Amino acid sequence: MTLTDVKKDARAEAFARRKVAFAARAAGDSDRLKAVLAGHADKVLAGYMPMRTEIDCLPAMAAHQGPVGVPVILAASTPLKFRTWNADAVMVAGAFGALIPEAGDWVEPDVLIVPLLAFDRRGYRLGYGGGFYDRTLEGLRARKSVTAIGFAFAAQEVDEVPIEPTDQVLDLIVTEKEVFRPGF
Repeated sequence: MTLTDVKKDARAEAFARRKVAFAARAAGDSDRLKAVLAGHADKVLAGYMPMRTEIDCLPAMAAHQGPVGVPVILAASTPLKFRTWNADAVMVAGAFGALIPEAGDWVEPDVLIVPLLAFDRRGYRLGYGGGFYDRTLEGLRARKSVTAIGFAFAAQEVDEVPIEPTDQVLDLIVTEKEVFRPGF
């Protein structure tokens, strides 16, 4: 079985687990994320527009005291760019159906909330397979210090995410139940 096959199977399993967690979600799932972000109020934050069964980071993004951006996919196999966002922004459909601000300045995040399908205690995440966040984190980290925060339901944790050399490690993982710094 190839790594591609292993990741494909892991994604199918992770989607199913996340769907169950999403059905059981509760008000306040983003409270821990809000608390973490309070320590980064002077930083440029980038989050994501939740799709399907992703945990909702919008309440934490809306509460952030500094600039906030959301990802925009400009082309396949490229890093993400981030356009400013606020709760009143006019949103339009972007690539892959994710909502993006219709207009706004581009920002470069200091703190990046990263969506995922699965994560492990080492700080690795299983994404959707496009490599957008790995390329983005690699580029940002080459230029500056950036904090990558994986945000997920606790049920999305697995023993070990299948990885390859291009996979970027998360600095912090926040779930509705806990906050932890990955260890190796």
